[in-house]
Amino acid sequence: MYNGSDGFQNNVFYSDKKTEVKDIPYVQPPVNIGMDKPIPKKGEYGRIVKIVPDTVFFGKYRCCLTVDDFDAYMESMLDCCAFDIETAPREGYRDEEKAAVDPHKADICGISFSHTPGTAIYVPLKHKTGPNFELDSEAFFRLLKIVFFERRDILKIAHNIAFESSFLYKYGIVIQLPVYDTIAASQLSLKNMREFRELKDSGLKTLTKEIFGYTQTSYNAVTEGYAFDELESDSNAIINYACADSDYTLQLYNYFTKWFEANISNHHMYCRCIDSPASVYTGLMKYNGITVDKDLMMAKKEEAENKISELRDSILRHVSPSVDIGKNGSTKALEHWMFDVQGFPVYRRTEKGERSMDDTALQMLIWWAEKNQRPEDVKFLHNLQEYRKWGKLLSTYIDGYLKCVNTATGRIHADLMPTITDTSRFASRNPNLQNIPRKDNDPVGIRNFFIPTEGNVFADYDFSQIELRVGAYECRDATMLDVYRNDGDIHAQTTAVVYNISEEQAKDKNAQDYKERRVIAKSCNFGVFFGLFPKGLQETLKFKAGVEKTLPECEDIIRNLKNGYPGLDVWQRKTKNLAHENMYSDTAFGYRRMLKGINSLDNGVRAFWERVALNTPIQGTAAGILKLSLARLLRVLAIHPQIRPILQVHDELLFECPPDFVDTASKLIRECMEEKPFEFFDVPIKTEGATGLRFGDLTEL
Repeated sequence: MYNGSDGFQNNVFYSDKKTEVKDIPYVQPPVNIGMDKPIPKKGEYGRIVKIVPDTVFFGKYRCCLTVDDFDAYMESMLDCCAFDIETAPREGYRDEEKAAVDPHKADICGISFSHTPGTAIYVPLKHKTGPNFELDSEAFFRLLKIVFFERRDILKIAHNIAFESSFLYKYGIVIQLPVYDTIAASQLSLKNMREFRELKDSGLKTLTKEIFGYTQTSYNAVTEGYAFDELESDSNAIINYACADSDYTLQLYNYFTKWFEANISNHHMYCRCIDSPASVYTGLMKYNGITVDKDLMMAKKEEAENKISELRDSILRHVSPSVDIGKNGSTKALEHWMFDVQGFPVYRRTEKGERSMDDTALQMLIWWAEKNQRPEDVKFLHNLQEYRKWGKLLSTYIDGYLKCVNTATGRIHADLMPTITDTSRFASRNPNLQNIPRKDNDPVGIRNFFIPTEGNVFADYDFSQIELRVGAYECRDATMLDVYRNDGDIHAQTTAVVYNISEEQAKDKNAQDYKERRVIAKSCNFGVFFGLFPKGLQETLKFKAGVEKTLPECEDIIRNLKNGYPGLDVWQRKTKNLAHENMYSDTAFGYRRMLKGINSLDNGVRAFWERVALNTPIQGTAAGILKLSLARLLRVLAIHPQIRPILQVHDELLFECPPDFVDTASKLIRECMEEKPFEFFDVPIKTEGATGLRFGDLTEL
């Protein structure tokens, strides 16, 4: 039952049993808390209610060196406290750039706390000059784990809590709910009448200056080229710098709480219950990283280089050695040879009107060459496709991954970011692990580069058709809902709907048209919620499935689909109408996305934003469901440290654990993932599990 405070259940905080997942606290926010005021219509995004921040006095900061002093400060805490860590590289990494932000190359040398605006304490732990806290850092973190980080009656606030989470995890600490990340809050607030703040707008010092009018001292100005632990621990400069970070983080929490209440109340819940726990989980994945098989990578590197060399020679025999094809096969010289010298037709153009040589254009040229019986051109174009594919595999997935292998761990620790996309889905960089090729489109076997640490196996869990399940919930179509509630086959049902046949006929794998019909049904299912048009369906079938259909045939398919799923068309029209009226779209959790061009007079621009309006409730709600599972998993991971979160890819969560713990881990993880996300979500959620010793070679559980 909702207790009226940020979406937490009354039973969210406490659990004594250690093995039953049903007793593990979880977050369950209600749908659409409150009624946010819609932004005015007719192209005007309206006014943002400005919040005047509380006025506080700067300077009530001090160094804390004893347990008694620490207890005295923390005892006056009510229900929330902000914290911030300071780090310094370990010996051997002092000259390495960015070593101070790598938990495998640096240690926490101090930590500050602020529970009352304008006050804070700094606890120095590993400074080389000046006094340190009377407990060593390991003992102090054991204390903190009990009295602060695992307490479920205190809101833990940090700015970029994923960073703190990654460092604390090395001390055996998994920060427990409730938590609040003010960098996530910043990205959920509007910076003007049209746009949400981006990550680049959300730095602590940037926000402090913008909101409070106070310019914090920069890190470089304080350290002057020294590591943080080389500075006097009790100097005014260090105390003021460290304490200001936690103090202003607390003040940002107070500010954003008021801002959300006045402007987008649902985003306060979303930040506290969904994005902030996901950020804590992200820190754990960042710390663990993923182990790579460097020997296999080097072998595949050589294979790729040889393949690229062979393809290059073959292309140049057809073109001419004097034509520069470059590393990606899309140079101006090659474009000139193809279109101006050889007279290849131009099927596609870029936004700037230039002749396109993208993958779709190449595929169209291959069909043209086949139709006109030009076998040499077909071979050339196929080789050019392969040349590009292997070039990308080499540069992005072999050389690119090798550059990101951490010298201290031999693993890749990618920057996984849960808050920067418009639909609230995860993103990844350094490297991008969200775009790992699937096995059916990967001649190199990129996923096999990833292996568990010694003595462990991978345990992988994938949400089954989560976006389609969300779509069924959103559109309320009785047939769709019935399929999922009865554990049916949605692709077979769609086949039956599109071709006006029985479901038994649709499932008959011996039928002559089974494969083609199944492909068409899948293409419809994965595109229909996003406003699939006949032309788009035709291109999808042609370029991604190799199935050619005329426009009238595609029109019939979509017409039959909408007739068979009447709730779908009603939902699409209603969603687009609301989008035009409100100029935003939101998810079942109240996460909002602004629709800048939804009322544009340009038909193409308007159609794009209408598709965005349809996309957001589906992808955004699915992203929220995944993040809620991460919030539940934090308690599991604190109780069972042998389960190590490794990676998140789209709707998939990857862990490693000892082989004899896979069954227990599977039960715990699946129950966290399959839990009903909120009271009114009436579509069963299912996960598919697999285990193995390589990410690309997993066996179903």
